[in-house]
Amino acid sequence: MRRGVGGVQQWQDGEWQVRSISGGAASKTYRCPGCVQEIRPGVPHVVAWPADGRGDESDRRHWHAGCWRARDRRGPAVERSRNAPRYG
Repeated sequence: MRRGVGGVQQWQDGEWQVRSISGGAASKTYRCPGCVQEIRPGVPHVVAWPADGRGDESDRRHWHAGCWRARDRRGPAVERSRNAPRYG
């Protein structure tokens, strides 16, 4: 499995360990917390988790690269159930 170069990035909400995933490395579908859309297998994306070392495997999140870069301008989307009221 090929994985991209990783590193620590500083954002408004703290430091994050970030790794780019090449299109061929993903083997399942993920949901991007930035736009709540699917990231299908074969699509390059970013995996991020808190850099403080306190988290575990469940703290990793898969993001579209554009959603990750825009996260200071727009926070993670709120997922609602089908029956939740819609405002707007």
